[in-house]
Amino acid sequence: MTDPTALPPCSVLLLAGGRGQRMGGRDKGLLEWRGEPLIAHLHRVVRPLTDDLIISCNRNQARYAAYADRLVTDAEEGFPGPLAGIRAGLAAARHDTLLVLPCDAPKVDADLLLALRQAAAAYPGRPLMLRRGEQWEPLFCVVPKILVDALEQAWQNGERSPRHIFFALGTQALDCTVDDPRLANLNTPDLLSDEGEMAADH
Repeated sequence: MTDPTALPPCSVLLLAGGRGQRMGGRDKGLLEWRGEPLIAHLHRVVRPLTDDLIISCNRNQARYAAYADRLVTDAEEGFPGPLAGIRAGLAAARHDTLLVLPCDAPKVDADLLLALRQAAAAYPGRPLMLRRGEQWEPLFCVVPKILVDALEQAWQNGERSPRHIFFALGTQALDCTVDDPRLANLNTPDLLSDEGEMAADH
């Protein structure tokens, strides 16, 4: 496997700026799983990768600040969606590539992140999305900083779907198996509870 230090440096963006509708409006990144906030699990795996760790959040900034080098917020009110967070993170990123992850996927590991970075390095100037079978996962992605103006133009033209904009920009895919457990999104109370109970049983 490629030595991670052989890859160019990247910025990392953790998306925690959503409304949390499936969680009853609670701030998803701060909900606990296995005794820690979800954001803490992501922080642990990405911290060694970067000196530019960004969290997109629209509330509870004081709590999120402990897990980031910098925070960004959506430029528009009303929780306009994850593309708003990616837009803000890409504009703020200090490195040439931005690795993006959702805050509700605490099972991601170093091998998956290395694979994402390796795949992205093979297609400079293009976004890269993770794909499970036929299902694209646009919030597990790597976005080159060079695309900041193109993404901003798409936003100004009314685009709000990360998947659509990445396709328009010539996205590449990193394929994973459909049932890859590292991609589990714990985005409902039942999933969060079930995963916690499964952990306690082992």
